[in-house]
Amino acid sequence: MNRRDFLTRGAAGGAIAVGASVAAPAVVRAQESFTWRMTNAYGPNSPFYTTGPGSPDAFIEKVATMSGGRLTIQHFAAGELVPALEGFDAVVSGVVEANAANSYFWAGRSFAAQYFTTVPFGMSFLGHMAWLYHGGGLELWQEVYEPFGLVAFPLNNTGVQMTGWFREPIETVEDLNGLRMRIPGLASRIYGELGVDARLLPGGEIFPALERGVIDAAEFVGPYQDRRLGLQNAAKFYHTTGWHEPATTGELAISRIAWDALPDDIKAIVRAAAQATVLESVTWSEAVNGEALTDLVTNHGVTAAVLPQAVVERLREVTADVLSTESAKDPLSQKVHEAYMAFKADHDRWAGISEGPWHGTILGG
Repeated sequence: MNRRDFLTRGAAGGAIAVGASVAAPAVVRAQESFTWRMTNAYGPNSPFYTTGPGSPDAFIEKVATMSGGRLTIQHFAAGELVPALEGFDAVVSGVVEANAANSYFWAGRSFAAQYFTTVPFGMSFLGHMAWLYHGGGLELWQEVYEPFGLVAFPLNNTGVQMTGWFREPIETVEDLNGLRMRIPGLASRIYGELGVDARLLPGGEIFPALERGVIDAAEFVGPYQDRRLGLQNAAKFYHTTGWHEPATTGELAISRIAWDALPDDIKAIVRAAAQATVLESVTWSEAVNGEALTDLVTNHGVTAAVLPQAVVERLREVTADVLSTESAKDPLSQKVHEAYMAFKADHDRWAGISEGPWHGTILGG
């Protein structure tokens, strides 16, 4: 080897060595690992809500795989670490890094929160997801949660739900007066305007309350989930469709401190895993509800019937009044309400000439 070759190779080697030393801290940071604890508003072993396709468990598995184990999340169902509806406060206080629930559980803290779960007589799954991901809804969600030190993302979605289970069929608006019903979210306020004694019960408490006559009616999700709770054994009249929850989005609420500590690539993984879980959840729900409804009607003596139109129209009127009145009470809720409704108006026009005729005329004809 001559002197010139030696110097050339030495210079190249030195450049590599210097580059490696400069890049090393970035590599170290990129490989840093994180462990979170996540609570849940729903109980252990609940399909969709805690385990199985479209569940927090499924999301956690995706994150672990996609991050190569750099972010691991310990999952605690309701009651395993905190009670069912205390996960929001657990994240705010720093007890845990994340919580899985539905944002309408926190409507007492901000009326605007429930718009990110669903809105009575609102948009379908497609419309709601379009608003969140491409219509500014997700940005508004962050704005609403900023005072609590949280960031949030859609985690799953049930698709359209059912109105619920009733001991006696609802034939007139007057049948609602005095009814004791398990119902969450804004629908509880709307039913209350019509004389319903609305109650919020965790999923595991619905069947015993309905069976013992503590309540007269109950709403949960849809045929598959409701059958699993055994609600068909406590009531036989199953009304549709879920005017109150046309598409119910689950939330992943994360501590802002924990979120900001993540490198950008893991943040992207969390977003992508959550979005994938949303798609997985709604397609799974669509896959299992048909068979479950057939079974309920054929083998369990359940009567599935659409709510009378007069009842639907009265519920629609009360919904409009409540949304208008409550959203006007603070500027941020008004901002979210107006943004949601403006997007909905455009989406309704599109759905009216696309999906509407498909279901109502083409398939029906």
